Amino acid sequence: MKSFEHLLFLGPRKKHEWKRYVVDAIIATIGVFLITAFIYELRLYPKIPNISILYLLVVLALASTRGLYSAIIASVVAFVAFDYFLIIPLYAFTIARLEEWLALFIFLLTAIITGQLASALRQRAEQATLREQETRALYELVNATTNAQGVDRQLSIIAHAIVALFTPVGVRDCAILLPDEQGKLIPRADARKPLEELNMSSDEQKTASLAVERGEIIDLYSDTTPPSLRGGVVSQRFKRVITGAVAQRQSYVRIIPLQLAQKTVGVVRLVMVENTHGLHMVRSTRVEEERLNPQTAFFWAFLDQATSVIERERLRRESMQVELLRRTDALRSALLSSVSHDLRTPLSSIKAAASSLLQEDVQWNEEERRSFVLAIVRESDRLNRLVGNLLDMSRIEGGALKPEKEWYPIEELIHDVLDHLQPILQGREVRTSIADDMPPVEIDYLQMDQVMTNLIENAVRYTPPSSPIEIAVSIKDKEMLISVADRGPGIPLGDLERIFDKFYRVTGTKRKGSAMGTGLGLAVCRGLIEAHGGQIWAKNRAGGGAVFQFTLPLSEHPALKVS
Repeated sequence: MKSFEHLLFLGPRKKHEWKRYVVDAIIATIGVFLITAFIYELRLYPKIPNISILYLLVVLALASTRGLYSAIIASVVAFVAFDYFLIIPLYAFTIARLEEWLALFIFLLTAIITGQLASALRQRAEQATLREQETRALYELVNATTNAQGVDRQLSIIAHAIVALFTPVGVRDCAILLPDEQGKLIPRADARKPLEELNMSSDEQKTASLAVERGEIIDLYSDTTPPSLRGGVVSQRFKRVITGAVAQRQSYVRIIPLQLAQKTVGVVRLVMVENTHGLHMVRSTRVEEERLNPQTAFFWAFLDQATSVIERERLRRESMQVELLRRTDALRSALLSSVSHDLRTPLSSIKAAASSLLQEDVQWNEEERRSFVLAIVRESDRLNRLVGNLLDMSRIEGGALKPEKEWYPIEELIHDVLDHLQPILQGREVRTSIADDMPPVEIDYLQMDQVMTNLIENAVRYTPPSSPIEIAVSIKDKEMLISVADRGPGIPLGDLERIFDKFYRVTGTKRKGSAMGTGLGLAVCRGLIEAHGGQIWAKNRAGGGAVFQFTLPLSEHPALKVS
């Protein structure tokens, strides 16, 4: 907020105006008498008939520096002094010749008009300077809020700017409150103290709610407020802003609703000190406030910026929701198109095998019946894995995937996976490289079973039946590194970074069987591995083939800690 600290309050002030008038009159009188003494001592009149023009210098100087009042005083005093000290007869308010009367009155009229024009020009210059300072302040505010990240930071900048600029008119603190999902007003920014230290009383909470409900500015005074100040009381302790000045300075809370069209999007809580030249918002409508007090128009510009920040945040959230709905709809369409064929294929195979077994007019031998049963089991397992991948992917995206970890030997997990994958591994050479002293690892058994199953099944589908599959486990940098390698065609370089994306399939590769995969298996692997705190990646092998590797964090077993 350093960019605002050099700016003072820019509104007009009327404090001790009578003192200013006295000072202006004294200055005007002294200036006129100095010019009179100069003309008198040098006997310039009547040698120079138009010497009275020298008085216009004083009038112009006072009009441009002190204002119209001092210029008029100087004109009148000059009129009297010129007549009394310079026009014959001297030291008398009489004039012998008519042309001297005419010249004197023309001088007076000229002096007054000149002073008025100079004073008007001065006021225009002050107003231009005022507008320029206000514009600069608003530009700095908009620039600061635009560059800030997050709505809370932006509102904090606005709150600090209000206090920095409007402290001279009684603003001591500024807080901005926004409604939560239940409609309760929650502080989101404060200029003087951390939000956790901002304790609003129940009266203030009720006042803020009332301001939101009615869309009106409300001041809240303490019980020590004099009875004469409690005009327009909404309840015993809720009072609308009073008109006029208050006889004594005292602290109070002002609640101002932030409105957009007919909707209140939040409130501003100001801690004010009453004074005679403060922000007197004397009506409950903003238009009347700006008309009656120009100071509040500049003040409302800051509140407009807070309103726009809140509205932009609301639009951003709505835009994100719309984008989320759009992506969800696109995901739903992609899911249906991706899995419809894969769901239908195993179901068709199961139905065909089961229907064949139920045919009474055909006598199947034992080997044929066993073949049908194995087909049903194989396609059921495939369907179960497909549905499992879909459920795992939905849990991963929904953030509901919580591994239930327990200590388990990694070699036993790998052997268990190879055992239940025997139907698709028939005739396939599988090589394992696992050290005997491999420590147990803390994992969710079912989830890691799913990862190994997906990786091995992926290697089987995309490699020739005669090529081997190699599984290796090692320790590297306090992590367990597990690899599943094959000797297939490898992965195109352009696909290495995307093969773990949902529904992404590598094009241009031959797959065992006619059906294409759903593109979920590797995406599920990445989600499960990351949920365990590890990483997964793929790369091509020298000599052909691909290797999928993932890491699992290692920690010391509790039994070893005790020993």
